[in-house]
Amino acid sequence: MHAINGPAFLAIAVMAAPAMAHAQSPAPSPAAGPAAASTQSGDILFESRLRYEGVSQDGLDDATAVTLRTRLGWQSPERSGFRLLVEGESVVALVDDYNDTIHGPARYAVVADPEAFELNRLQVAWTGLPDTEVILGRQRIVLGSARFVGNVGFRQNEQTFDAVKVTTRAFEPLTVTWAWIDRVHRVFGDDSPVGEWRSDSHLLNVEAPTPAGRLTAYGYLLDFGNAPAQSSATWGARLEGSRSLSPDWSALYTLEYARQSEYGANPARFDLDYGLVSAGLKRGPLTTTLAFERLDGNGAQAFQTPLATLHAFQGWADVFLTTPRDGLRDVSATASYAIAHPPVGRSATLTASWRDIHDADGSARYGRELDVSARLVLDAHWAIEIKGARFDGAQAVFADRDKIWAALDYRF
Repeated sequence: MHAINGPAFLAIAVMAAPAMAHAQSPAPSPAAGPAAASTQSGDILFESRLRYEGVSQDGLDDATAVTLRTRLGWQSPERSGFRLLVEGESVVALVDDYNDTIHGPARYAVVADPEAFELNRLQVAWTGLPDTEVILGRQRIVLGSARFVGNVGFRQNEQTFDAVKVTTRAFEPLTVTWAWIDRVHRVFGDDSPVGEWRSDSHLLNVEAPTPAGRLTAYGYLLDFGNAPAQSSATWGARLEGSRSLSPDWSALYTLEYARQSEYGANPARFDLDYGLVSAGLKRGPLTTTLAFERLDGNGAQAFQTPLATLHAFQGWADVFLTTPRDGLRDVSATASYAIAHPPVGRSATLTASWRDIHDADGSARYGRELDVSARLVLDAHWAIEIKGARFDGAQAVFADRDKIWAALDYRF
């Protein structure tokens, strides 16, 4: 009798568990989701984004990028619980006065949107088990806030994964997600030497509602054959909730803690902490938040989140995509205002945030940053976004920089 390897055994176990639970007690009908609806001939998937990005950074020539990202795909109708999705992606530079991370030129500031023509997704989804979806193939994976695993949707070339992912709600009130990743297709594209990571990584994410808020427990075991320094094991938990203070006001809060250590091919030895405390107030369309986030560092190694949607954290100027070896401490204040019925369009959102970033101990300042954005949704197909970031570095290694974006999105 042949032995079953680790990934295969876990896949069988996670897929079989909902069926055993169903045999013991009746389960509700599967929740509607991406693989639940069906049409006669399937669905055409199309979206595009035309974007200007300008970067002014000390020590480099100003960069100007105008890029057009287009995705075209097809999702089949559901047949016997199966559904196929295939999607291609292209990124074309209409103005290319920038360092795209592959071809340079090195004198320009970086805009990490190289030209690309790639298969973005090719996946088969199956819903043949109660309250469970299994997706096999090249796919998009976003877990929670994308602080640890995301698709880096801000960049023109999306991050996708060759993986098997199982999500089940058979054990109510739990939502359990497990994934095994074979390849990571990063935003730098197939032509980049760091555009693809070979992986033997496992993701486990369990969510449940509680009286105090939504509780998430997770374990991310990342092992990259051609990026061993990024391999790590991270275990943590997150609590996110809100409380009504009055008919008009609500309090928002988030608490999160994680511990990271070496794993897989990583030759280093470390045990590092991550912590987040966030509190906010919401009144009608206005939401304000104060947050303290800390990523540990020991002088040689720092807490890293290599699969995250990093643009959403530590400032839009993208200075800290890699956590400095002494770690970092990020104190931020954010305010957003949602306009339900603007003079033009369907809805609009205004956002501003300020942050002060130090090393993990708080003894050395890295810099301060101000971010602002305005997004206008015109209708079901069109949206416009303008945003900017100004980073004022306190050390020479973190150069001052200004960034501005203007984007036009279309999808159907």
